[in-house]
Amino acid sequence: MTPREVLALCRQEELRAVDLRFMDFPGTQKHFTIPVSGLTEQSFEDGFTFDGSSIRGWQSINESDMLVVPQADTATVDPFMQKTLAMTCNIQDPITREDYVRDPRNVARKAEAYMRSTGIADTAHFGLEAEFFVFDDVRFDQNEHEAYYHVDSIEGEWNRGVGGGANRGYRIRRREGYFPMPPQDTLQDLRTEIMLKLQSSGVAVEGQHHEVATAGQCELDLKYGPMLKMADHLLRFKYIARNVAAQHGKTVTFMPKPLWNENGSGLHMHFSLWKNDETLFAGSGYGGLSELATFAMGGILKHAPALFAFCCPTTNSYKRFVPGFEAPINLTYSFRNRSASIRIPAHTSSADTKRFEFRCPDPTCNPYLGMSAVLMAALDGIQNRIDPGPPLDKDIYDLSPEELSSHPTVPETLEQALQALRDDHNFLLKGDVFTADVIDTWIWYKQTHEAQMLRQRPHPWEFAMYFDA
Repeated sequence: MTPREVLALCRQEELRAVDLRFMDFPGTQKHFTIPVSGLTEQSFEDGFTFDGSSIRGWQSINESDMLVVPQADTATVDPFMQKTLAMTCNIQDPITREDYVRDPRNVARKAEAYMRSTGIADTAHFGLEAEFFVFDDVRFDQNEHEAYYHVDSIEGEWNRGVGGGANRGYRIRRREGYFPMPPQDTLQDLRTEIMLKLQSSGVAVEGQHHEVATAGQCELDLKYGPMLKMADHLLRFKYIARNVAAQHGKTVTFMPKPLWNENGSGLHMHFSLWKNDETLFAGSGYGGLSELATFAMGGILKHAPALFAFCCPTTNSYKRFVPGFEAPINLTYSFRNRSASIRIPAHTSSADTKRFEFRCPDPTCNPYLGMSAVLMAALDGIQNRIDPGPPLDKDIYDLSPEELSSHPTVPETLEQALQALRDDHNFLLKGDVFTADVIDTWIWYKQTHEAQMLRQRPHPWEFAMYFDA
């Protein structure tokens, strides 16, 4: 929509408030609300002032004033707030009116602009498979003398012996949660409600289903589209999923590994490049891909350890990469094989659907930064004709240590990924997409506020192992 059309929508729907949304540097969405009378056509140029010093990883207190500039093409009627229009905003400096370098959405806009400037492609399409857990109850705390978490789900296998009520016995066994029918699948209506609300807010959905883990693991697949649009849509999906669950008396988490000894949650990215409305990935090579697509895979695999710093950005992310739980362990590619880091889907017979799937990212990633980093790695692979090496068409989990030794592995910790980003980030600096300031601030924030904080604290399992040592 145009600004004029947004104002017309407000009148047509008799909306009374406008919710302005943006994302902080680590990846959490923020918002504030104004009366609809405060929104004019000029607002889409002038923006609205807010305190940037209170946002994680942003301005210092002596230069705190910043602008949020609403983007008309993101406007949608909020399905949960009363008579409210929601819009995603860009962030600008109020003095220079330059786009703010640490605004994640600005990084994604620059990545798309750089891609077009290379002449390689004019559109990067991403399709997202987002996995998440829906729990009935969650409790956790951490202080000087205790640390614990407790999650519960009516579907959990551990509840099949619970008495004191009407236990019907339909529980999902551990790691047998893929595609169960109701009544075992208790979340069918909740997922459908999420899907329908997404569609009504302009987000195309390919489908939804229960995932492998017990205790409410779900997946919803967003139909592919241009990168910036898909990042916006992923934020809208997470917002809708959380609020639908809350209305059902449940809670959603996008933590990659909230349950030990169960499958974790990924954010599988289906990726392709297009030019003049034609795909650049269809060809006669391995898996039906073009040479350009093969070089794009080579770039992503070469830079994958650094990509993990953005695509798997939490300490919990690395608990997902355990053999036997469908998470990729080795940096390889394959046709059909889900144990590889990059999978070429087997059902893409049409040229327009040719793509590959990067299976390493998880849903805690900041989508603007994560997808931009993947795009930059792919472009670097194409520009430098990086060979991804031979495919691996075997089950990686069944290979001998000798066979695996020839394939690089994924980082084992967030700290390893941050070090990889320190060592390998020049490809991200091209076109001023990721600036040195963005890279340095990201590493500092993640190291200081997350990796170091976890390393300092005793773990409950350490008590089980060492209390009587």
